[in-house]
Amino acid sequence: MTTKLFSRIIAGTMTWGEWGKQLSKKEMINLLNHCVSKDITSFDHADIYGSYTTETAFGNAFAESNIAREKIQLISKCGIQYISENRKNEVKHYNYSKEYIIWSAEESLKNLKTEFLDLLLLHRPSPLMQPDEVAEAITILKSQGKIKAFGVSNFLPSQVDLISKYTEVSVNQIEFSLTQHTAMHNGTLDQMQINNIIPMAWSPLGIVFKEDTEQTRRIHKQLGALIEKYNATEDQLLLAWILKHPAGIHPIIGTTNQKRIENAVQAINIALELEDWFKILVACQGHKVP
Repeated sequence: MTTKLFSRIIAGTMTWGEWGKQLSKKEMINLLNHCVSKDITSFDHADIYGSYTTETAFGNAFAESNIAREKIQLISKCGIQYISENRKNEVKHYNYSKEYIIWSAEESLKNLKTEFLDLLLLHRPSPLMQPDEVAEAITILKSQGKIKAFGVSNFLPSQVDLISKYTEVSVNQIEFSLTQHTAMHNGTLDQMQINNIIPMAWSPLGIVFKEDTEQTRRIHKQLGALIEKYNATEDQLLLAWILKHPAGIHPIIGTTNQKRIENAVQAINIALELEDWFKILVACQGHKVP
């Protein structure tokens, strides 16, 4: 496992730029400083965010933020070739050639105004990826000090095993939440515990605040019954539910709202009782556990 630690709550930057809030440089600087002041020191990127523009916007803000590089961890992902005016792609596809991985990592370094990435991830598995070629690229990037650690994103256990045969996989970034918890049942989190792979979870609040369904109404009712007991908000309880899992999951929060960021950090201190954890799961599933 990588010796470089990541903050337990990670700031996801996908909506900071063109794909979301379109924050100005000043607003990004303020948000960066707010995150760091609340002990969120890890920032999750991907080259495609904002159609290949968000890393540059973030890098420009970081360069003027007066935040020391050693105080934060920068994560990026590569491999998705997106249809964009910034790329000459005719179809969305994946590229994990040795040359492309190295080029993409170096582009992220340039855009983020940094000499190294704390973590580089393959964004999604490709049916054509050649693990030995991936390993060659990672070995070169590590030997040059351009990345500290390597991992994958959205990979199934068998796909992680395939890559791990050729190079160390330190992280698997997956979709995980109360309403999308298949990783608990398909071996994904089990494998990460066995192999000391750090799980990072994107979309950790799931659909609870996005959809009004019978399922989400059950969840809101159960969370509402626990709010007073834990002196917590519903979003904090959802994060606490994830944080209780023994795999040591790092939720990646996408909000740019400072109060919600503070709430997320405070969720670390909420210790759900065993039966309360299962009450929340049952509310999601709509039936008792087997």
